[in-house]
This record gives sequence, C-alpha cells and structure tokens, in this order.
Amino acid sequence: MEFFNSALGKNITFERPAYFIMSGFIGIPHVKYYYIFLCFVYIFSVLANTAVMAVICLDPNLRTPKYIIVFNLAFTDLFSNSALVPKVLDVFLFNHHHIPYNDCLTFLFFCYTCLSMQSLNLVALSYDRLIAISYPLQYRVKITHRFMFSVVASLWLSVVTVVLIATGLLTRLSFCQSVVIRSYFCDHGQLYRLACNDSTPSFIMSNLSLALILWFPLIFILCTYLSISYALSKVTTVQGRVKALKTCTAHLSLVAIYFIPILVTFMFGRNIPPNARIINLSLSSVFPPMLNPIIYVLQTQEIKESVRKLLKIRKKSGIKVKKVIIK
Repeated sequence: MEFFNSALGKNITFERPAYFIMSGFIGIPHVKYYYIFLCFVYIFSVLANTAVMAVICLDPNLRTPKYIIVFNLAFTDLFSNSALVPKVLDVFLFNHHHIPYNDCLTFLFFCYTCLSMQSLNLVALSYDRLIAISYPLQYRVKITHRFMFSVVASLWLSVVTVVLIATGLLTRLSFCQSVVIRSYFCDHGQLYRLACNDSTPSFIMSNLSLALILWFPLIFILCTYLSISYALSKVTTVQGRVKALKTCTAHLSLVAIYFIPILVTFMFGRNIPPNARIINLSLSSVFPPMLNPIIYVLQTQEIKESVRKLLKIRKKSGIKVKKVIIK
C-alpha cells in the first residue's frame, strides 16, 4: 500500500483512525438470532460447495471446460462466505464492534473480490451456453481447457486489480470525524463517505467498479440470452428447443438469485430503511453461495449422475469391507 500512501511524492499526511466501529442493525430486538441463522447458512454453504468441488475432482467425466467455471464458482462461493460470515459473527455475535483500520481494509478487499468474481463467473458460464447452443459444431474447438483456464485467470487478475486500486484509494483519505460504518461489513461506499478530505477519486472508482462488476456482466448476460433465443428460434422442433433450454435453467436461476436482490438495493437504496438495506445486502451476499451448489446438483444432469455413481461406488466398497470383516 506504500504506493498509494506516497500521495504522488507530495508531503501530505492523512488522518487515519485506530479503528472503525461497525453499527450493524439499530433498534432490532433479538437480532443475535439472525446472526446465528447466518452461521447455519455458512456451515451449509461450506459443506455444499466443498461437495460440488469434490464431485468435479473425483469424476473424470466432469473434467470438461464448462466444469472449470463451475468449480471456480463453487470455490468463489466458498471463499466468499468464508471471508464474510466469520468476521460478521465475530463483530456482532461476540460484540467486537471495533475493527482496526488495516483489518477493515483487508476485510473490504476480500469481500469485494469474492462478490465481484461471482458475477464474472456467471458471465463466463453464459458465454459457454451461447457457444454450446448457437455454435454446437464448433463448441469443442472454441471452448477448450486452455481457453477456460485463461478466462478464469484473467477474471481473477482483473477483479483483484480493480478492488486493489479501490482499496488503495481509501488509504489516501483522512477520517477526522465519524468512524461509524452504518453497515454489516466494511462497505466501500460507507467508508469513503466518512472522509473529511476530497473523496472524488474513490467516488469515481466506486461508480467505475459498479459498471464493470455489476452492469457490464448483467448487460452481457442479457445480450447472450437474446442471442440464444434467436438461435433457438431457428430450431425446427419444439423438443429440440426445450432440450437446449434445459441446459440453461441452472444458469438462469443463478443469475436471478445473484442480480435481483442487488438491483433492488441499488435502484431503491435511498428509499430503503438502513436495517432493511442491511438485511437485503447480507442475504444477497450469503444466500447465492449456499443456493448455487443446490441448484447445480438438482438442475444439472451430469452432476446428478456423478453423485449417484459416487454413492454407488461408496456403497459397494462399504459392502466389500463388511464381507472382509465377517470372514
């Protein structure tokens, strides 16, 4: 962070607080039960995403380019909830509302990196569906393992760079008045608005990040499905259209779960009470990582078959062990 702290070589000092105070919910009785609920959501999310990654690793049939993105989505979901929920529980369930300055920026960096990667993973999956449906004969040529690994690496590099710049710009702000963050985590928007010096660079970066990480993915996905709809309109049989559309149902479910709550918050944010905003944002952060593996297991035929196959193998091995013990 020293690069950002140098203030372009000028002799400028910044007033940084020793800590920030996380306010969280205000005036809600028995709110600790909500955080206990988040704890159970986190535990289920960890188990479910770990199971999906294990299935993809154990079944050779799932080692296809598409499932590189699915694996990355499960990893991102696991990483996302692990970065967010334990710290939220520590702050609010165990009343550690004071979070040191550097810890807050680190918390912000990991949370925004993971949340951003979730939307970009959906972009990669939508591109995969576009090529599979619109250009089925060229799919194996265009969508290769090398291509997908390159896409995943590029997405991570892009997100880390953008979030690192946004975090770095925060270190050039002075906090000489309030240090109370009216949110459930170290929210970028809440932080730069607390500054008492010029926060224009952070404001610009906030809007740029929103465009790159929210609006661009959403527009790209909508355009992708418009192209897919056009391609399906050329399919002569209804059965063929339905079969092709079924391969998109899991992805469409993930898109709806991720984008709808966030869009509601950003479109009506000023009219939403602070407590309702926190509930909406916290649920939209922790629910997709929990629901994504469920949706993929229930709506993706390949994963369902892999789970059944792995369970059969386990049962057979268990029966063999019992026979050996009896002998």
